[in-house]
Amino acid sequence: MNTYDFQGRSAIITGGGQGIGFTVAKRILDSGGKVSVWDVDQALLDDLTKSLGGDAANIMAMNVDISDAAAVKAATNAVLDTFGKIDVLINNAAIVGPNAPTWEYPEGEFEDVVRIGLIGTYYVSRAVVPHMIKANYGRIVNLSSVAGKEGNPGAPAYSSTKAAVLALTKSLGKELAQYEISVNAVTPAVAKTKMALSQNPDFLKMILSKIPRGRMLELSEAASMICFLASEENSFTTGAVFDLSGGRATY
Repeated sequence: MNTYDFQGRSAIITGGGQGIGFTVAKRILDSGGKVSVWDVDQALLDDLTKSLGGDAANIMAMNVDISDAAAVKAATNAVLDTFGKIDVLINNAAIVGPNAPTWEYPEGEFEDVVRIGLIGTYYVSRAVVPHMIKANYGRIVNLSSVAGKEGNPGAPAYSSTKAAVLALTKSLGKELAQYEISVNAVTPAVAKTKMALSQNPDFLKMILSKIPRGRMLELSEAASMICFLASEENSFTTGAVFDLSGGRATY
């Protein structure tokens, strides 16, 4: 397994209590970095230092609702107070919502998906980016989805949100190109996460059938690409979208 140098680097990972975010957190810690994991599941956070297996001084487990702008700002300041800087931001937090056709989709739940996956990503980026500009260094990786490229029937809220994350990535990447800051997105196919596996079995069967590889994405595979994009080595590419779809994506 390749390793990247995160010595002296500090990261925020939203939705990092499990799944892809957790796997990325562990990889960064194992590579010498410091990580602040944000999640709303306190039970996951309570066990985080032990489950990540890192030095407690290098881990901040924080209960943060990223759909609350004031909470995001306070959490960002807390990370700065503890780590002194923010070099890496992994915008991973999202919810998938229920499976239903657009005309039957519950209004409130559509709003919930957008509020966390898109507006929350905006709030966190808005809070963190000025500090990266001041330092003239930063790496931002936004977790989108192949659903954001192609749209999944029965998942209009999630698909729309992830498509919007791609546009936000491109806008922010262009805005920050004059600095030593990169902003990129990845588009995973369905991965072995608790969130993905909680969906309707028929829906899971349908989206799995679209993947030429014929299997789910492994969390370690996602972490490998994300950690490269979050590393100092990714010094040129910005505003780009990296495929993690197992061959499903058509562009």
